[in-house]
Amino acid sequence: MSGKLYIVPTPVGNLEDITMRAIRVLKEVDVILAEDTRTSGVLLKHFDIHTPMQSHHKFNEHESVLRVADRLEAGQNFALISDAGTPGISDPGFMLSRECRRRGIVVECLPGATAFVPALVDSGLPCDRFVFEGFLPPKKGRATRLELLAQDSRTIIIYESPKRLERTLRQLAEAMGEERNASVCREISKLHETIHHGTLGELSQHFAANQAKGEIVVIVEGNTAKKSKDRDEDTDN
Repeated sequence: MSGKLYIVPTPVGNLEDITMRAIRVLKEVDVILAEDTRTSGVLLKHFDIHTPMQSHHKFNEHESVLRVADRLEAGQNFALISDAGTPGISDPGFMLSRECRRRGIVVECLPGATAFVPALVDSGLPCDRFVFEGFLPPKKGRATRLELLAQDSRTIIIYESPKRLERTLRQLAEAMGEERNASVCREISKLHETIHHGTLGELSQHFAANQAKGEIVVIVEGNTAKKSKDRDEDTDN
């Protein structure tokens, strides 16, 4: 009988954000697949979890998937975790989940922490409809993606690195207009969490003068003119 793959969210900052169920699963499985065993080792030590760990990250994911799936078919149970948040959301996880589904291996994803949900809710921008973009293309296709997003009426969620934040905000302002509302959330649920609200023009100027650090989520208002047009068309129909 095949084992089971558990996809387990881990805290994005404060360790108290982990669920009791996640702790139990991490203690009970045979192996924990970790994006970075050193980073995850801190979490496991904090909760007195002694389950063996194995590296599973974007650089070895292609080779790791088949071996792990074979061991799952042989009856072992695995938990997949990332450095922070829910695996598969801009982190390794999709390929292993797909291979398990293909083989008929049970996959169970636990609910839990992910960075973009608190950033979205805290932004003050509409949460009823949104699009998660993750990281924008660094070069090829970036301009085209920004043009498409500029027309989208949904609230837009983007992950970004501190080094590219000012450039991204500037390009968003150029594509969408400096008056488009947005927020920049940094280090969510960590000791030095900060959230900046303003227009794209204001935020671009602020982070041009103030170097950001840590994990960053950018929330951008959708195209309100497009939203009004869509609403009018729905009313006419």
